[in-house]
Amino acid sequence: MSESVKFSCERVTAKIPSFRGLAELNAYRRKLLDLRLVGVDPNGIGFGNLSVRDGASESFYITGSATGGIPELVRADCAKVVACDFEKCRVRYEGSVIPSLESLTHAAIYQSDVTAGAVIHFHDSSLWAAVLNRAPTTSKAAEYGSPEMANEIMHLFTRTDVESRKIAVMAGHEGGILTFGKDLEEAFAVLMRERKKIYP
Repeated sequence: MSESVKFSCERVTAKIPSFRGLAELNAYRRKLLDLRLVGVDPNGIGFGNLSVRDGASESFYITGSATGGIPELVRADCAKVVACDFEKCRVRYEGSVIPSLESLTHAAIYQSDVTAGAVIHFHDSSLWAAVLNRAPTTSKAAEYGSPEMANEIMHLFTRTDVESRKIAVMAGHEGGILTFGKDLEEAFAVLMRERKKIYP
């Protein structure tokens, strides 16, 4: 797993506006940390990220890059993604921290589903192996965080039932799974529903 950024970043401002979803984001992130679905691997590389949409816009708040080892996030540990250009592989954001490497992937979900209000990207190797190609699954050739992954996610919305199942498996990113919903409560409920199938 690598933490190299696969898109170019343009910081609009170093200040990130306050957002009501920070407390809820931390609450669900604690659950994910306890389950070891997000965090830091033995090599010190962070994995997993969460985001919440900013109202009815396509902007969203996302956990910052390399924040997996921080127990409780403060506002400065998050970035607000205000625009994404998939063709030019560019992200415009607000905040002092670089947004998560999966920002393009999160943006693809928000752009494809206007009802999506939150996205969770977590790692569970056993669940990943169980649902690979059984749930909506991206191409193995698409690397995580890349424009190709974002395009794969958008294609899933046109050719699979991902919108109703609210789960996507990242074939080219071992262990990587995405769930989403109208809010973090629903996105987490989808995650737990799938985990119960192999962890009764």
